Amino acid sequence: MDKKRTAVTGIALAVLAALIYSQFRTWKNFDWDLFLAQTHNVSKFHILHGIALIYIAYVLRAVRWKIFLRPVRPDAQVRRLIAPTMMGFTGLALLGRPGELIRPYLIARRFNLPVSSQVAVWAVERIFDVGAFALLLGGYVLFAAGPKELRYYTQFRQGSLFLIGFVAVMFMGLAIVRWKGEAIADWVEARFSTFSVHFGHRVALRVREFRWGLNTIHGPGSLFLLTAASLLMWYIIVMAYQDVAHAYGVPVLDIQRSQVLILMGSSMLGSMIQLPGVGGGSQLATIAALEHIFGAPHELAASCGIMLWLVTFVAVVPAGLLLAHRERVSLRQLSAESQEAEESAASSPAA
Repeated sequence: MDKKRTAVTGIALAVLAALIYSQFRTWKNFDWDLFLAQTHNVSKFHILHGIALIYIAYVLRAVRWKIFLRPVRPDAQVRRLIAPTMMGFTGLALLGRPGELIRPYLIARRFNLPVSSQVAVWAVERIFDVGAFALLLGGYVLFAAGPKELRYYTQFRQGSLFLIGFVAVMFMGLAIVRWKGEAIADWVEARFSTFSVHFGHRVALRVREFRWGLNTIHGPGSLFLLTAASLLMWYIIVMAYQDVAHAYGVPVLDIQRSQVLILMGSSMLGSMIQLPGVGGGSQLATIAALEHIFGAPHELAASCGIMLWLVTFVAVVPAGLLLAHRERVSLRQLSAESQEAEESAASSPAA
């Protein structure tokens, strides 16, 4: 596992180095003094308001997880889910992908549940995130006037239609897994066990776990609440992005709310290439979008891109570290324990 992580980190580092070199090679006249001045002169009120909105979004994540827990822990309280949520995202910010499982691991431990069950909830949660973002993006791009004023609107329109179609197919697949998940898992295990018993078992286990996660959606009322919480959470994140852009007080960053989803989409695509505690891909993609789509100068695009990353991704770190210190836990140790628990569940025949 360590060798695999090292290889992935090395590839990400190489890709990021190439992107950074390519990016700054085109910025031959980059004015660092102007960059620092623009960063220093941002509106502190807008930045703090953006951070407050991001924290509210974390609370909404805890509310959504409480809805997922209703079938097994109907007495679960939101306040008991906030600390694992904050510490989980702090682990993700500081450790990168190895910290992703901290949140489901902490929740499983706090409520005395199998780790695999909360990993399944985490996977379903990601589906709701993608679906909510796709609905907001598609609604704004297809029906709002703001995105039509941007460059490459035709490509954005086509991309949003593709994303909506992808989400529709994905939810059809979810319905099939919930209906016939056990039969699908049995078929996968039998199909792949001919050349790798371990691989067939792991894939079948993932299907069963995912089906278990879908069973946490217990009826139309639960589905409505989960969808509403997801849409509200992502709308609040949109407002936080807009706050950061408006903090610079310049016309080129007076971005309309209907245009922010495009900027967020660029950041999310870039986040697929990240380094632990450093990021990289998200910032570069955001900077490129600000420069080439919204027409911001190099220095302004770089400053705003980094500020967006700090507010929307890194701002949780102080609170998460404080909570981890209060509960006397190590995020690095939690990451290792969560990985071990997940691997143990995957290799156990009884799983």
